[in-house]
Amino acid sequence: MHLPTAWFAVIAFLWTGYFVLEGFDFGVGMLLPVLARDQDQRGTMLHTIAPLWDGNEVWVITAVGATFAAFPDWYASLLSGFYLPLLLIILALIVRGVGLEYRGKRDEPSWRRRADAAITVGSLLPALGWGAIFAAMVRGVPLDAAHTDTGAAGGLLHPFVLLGAVCTLALFATHGAIFLALKTGGAPRERARRLALRLGPAAAALLAAYLGWTLHLRYTPVAAILAAAAVACLCGALLATVRGRDGWAFTGAAATIVLTMAALFGTLYPDLLPSTIDPANSLTVTNAASSPYTLKIMTWAAAVFTPVVLLYQAWTYWVFRKRIMVPAPPH
Repeated sequence: MHLPTAWFAVIAFLWTGYFVLEGFDFGVGMLLPVLARDQDQRGTMLHTIAPLWDGNEVWVITAVGATFAAFPDWYASLLSGFYLPLLLIILALIVRGVGLEYRGKRDEPSWRRRADAAITVGSLLPALGWGAIFAAMVRGVPLDAAHTDTGAAGGLLHPFVLLGAVCTLALFATHGAIFLALKTGGAPRERARRLALRLGPAAAALLAAYLGWTLHLRYTPVAAILAAAAVACLCGALLATVRGRDGWAFTGAAATIVLTMAALFGTLYPDLLPSTIDPANSLTVTNAASSPYTLKIMTWAAAVFTPVVLLYQAWTYWVFRKRIMVPAPPH
């Protein structure tokens, strides 16, 4: 395979893995004040992601690093054009991490309430931010002949970009509720299932509108098939939730995100960052790629280390696969 195309696929895979795994993390954090009734239930919700959340964030670090090495012009245009939203995402992730790590250090209710608020806000803002950034990438940004973004921050207020942000938020919230139904038992599981069934139809409608608009902007037959499959998988996940098949519901929600990301990246290719000023100014897998020698070295390194990382993370999920139950109330 053409190495720049191969690395485009690798980066798409890394972002997809990040959204699938961190998506339910964000969902759990966003739903913390909605589903939990007391400190024990909030603790149970957070224990479902406690062994996993920091490992899940490795995916975004790897995705950004791979972008920097494989497509430096793409990296430069993204980070300069979307500097403000990316800064807000990073700050939110820091606040969220502090909340998750330090929530249990003190027993005062006020301390834990502040930590819970940090976790909720630190989950909600990245979900909105990543959705807006990817929608803006698909729509295109005003790149000039020097591949300089002349106004991406303002483009984040476009209706299509706002729809992408809200759609991602709803999708992650539904993903998180389905994950909680899979990982908890008793009353928290039932509340999570009911909330998933309330959120799911809205998420499906938003997803259909978002992907439909995406295809209107940049239609390809393959992307159309992937978009239809994504909406169908989300509907299947909700049907599995109705039937109490939590494992299949989670599989369907994860497949929805995989297919959605595949459709978005599929509409982009061979562009990396389309220009709304002049298509000739667009960044593509050809004009933004690193040298062939650099890509060869990266390919060998990825071939050696990627299976090790994937096996380790799969082992982590296997170890922490069981449901977490809320402690019984004292008599």
